[in-house]
Amino acid sequence: MDTKQFLNLYERSKTGEKVAKEDWDMDYIIDNVMELVGDYEFDWDKDVLIPQDDQLLDDMFTAARELLIRTGIYNMTTGRIMKLTPEEIDEGIANMKTELTMGEGRDAYTLVARGIEDRRPPAVWAGNPGCPTPERLYYPIIESVAKEPVIDLLTCGSLVDVDGFQVASGEPTEIIAVRREMQYLHKALKKVGRPGLGLLAAESAVTELGDLSAAAEKYLRPCDSHLVALFNELIMDNGNLIRTANSLDYGMKNASLACTMVGGLGGDAPGSCMIMIASIMAANWFAAADYHLCHPIHIRDVATTARGCLWLQSVLCQTFAKKAPAIIVCDLWPASGSLTKELLYEVAANSIVVTVSGGHLEGLGAANGRVPHGTGLECRLMGEVGKAVARMGMTRGQANEMVLKLLAKYEHIFEQKGGNDGQPFDVSYNMETIEPVPEWQQMYDEVVADLKNMGLEL
Repeated sequence: MDTKQFLNLYERSKTGEKVAKEDWDMDYIIDNVMELVGDYEFDWDKDVLIPQDDQLLDDMFTAARELLIRTGIYNMTTGRIMKLTPEEIDEGIANMKTELTMGEGRDAYTLVARGIEDRRPPAVWAGNPGCPTPERLYYPIIESVAKEPVIDLLTCGSLVDVDGFQVASGEPTEIIAVRREMQYLHKALKKVGRPGLGLLAAESAVTELGDLSAAAEKYLRPCDSHLVALFNELIMDNGNLIRTANSLDYGMKNASLACTMVGGLGGDAPGSCMIMIASIMAANWFAAADYHLCHPIHIRDVATTARGCLWLQSVLCQTFAKKAPAIIVCDLWPASGSLTKELLYEVAANSIVVTVSGGHLEGLGAANGRVPHGTGLECRLMGEVGKAVARMGMTRGQANEMVLKLLAKYEHIFEQKGGNDGQPFDVSYNMETIEPVPEWQQMYDEVVADLKNMGLEL
């Protein structure tokens, strides 16, 4: 996209129809989604998390496109609707990238648009994305992930303090935190001998100021990527449009991010899936997206390992694989934290669903990304499971059967009083060697043995 095209789009945030936020939610989102769900008779079986229904995929794509034509995108800053024509929507879909090289030199990695039951391995984009992390744990967590040979690309959490000072949005601490984050990432990559590995970073950039401060060759390189978010549901703001503008000439890659709420304004999984697909169609323009992140949030269980979120990720990945090939990267945010077996079972289930449905793997935000209870070990499992599923040529039916078995091993935690946060990094890992403590390694080995007994060829 050139600057003239982008500024034409931005102008719509000044001239579009003026609408109050509550009217947007009710009249544009709820009413239209519910009508389309009824028209297409969308429903879902909670024991079929990986559907094998071509008509569902066709209808979901058509309904999402119709939703975007009806609604457009709401600019929260100006209170106006930014509309796209049907022709623009179709052009954006036709121009979605099917290959994208991240990183540089011998560490470069090429993402591809994967297909349903694709035997090509998914990308393993590992880290603890967006997780608020104190500086004392920040670098050790990154190193624990970067040293895992199975990973292809690296991401990270967000710093909550720098030099003993709390980070605040839009203040000098945010700028320092973003640049400190980038310094830690490059330090880790250099230490593990993979300096050219591609990044999804500037996670400490809560505002556009932080994003601007990262755009420099020594920080966020043109071969790296940053987030351009759409809010729920079908909403952007000028801050994220500035993030898009920031990338146009500099060249860093744009990862669109939509966090549709399952059980929210779009209702259950089918309506929420329709919104997420429409968000991706819109992000082709407003985020100038090079690839798309799929991150559903369950209104009660939060985690992407809840049944409704698993169904959404599967249907979304399959829909694009069948109707409009694109690079879809799915966030994994389990409810459990390190030093719990449930975390590992959640990771395995989510990785199977995404891989067999045609997506790539990104994450993971252990303990719902709320606390720094993630480590490199569960990222290893994410990668090993995803690559095993592809290598085996696992079918959707086989995958669904295995995921149901895994759900039985972790689903109880959604009702568990106090949650299942597990332990912080410095309890799960030896801080000197940056290796798992024996108890955490033993849990991993036991879960791997269990997965092998289920038929997963790890």
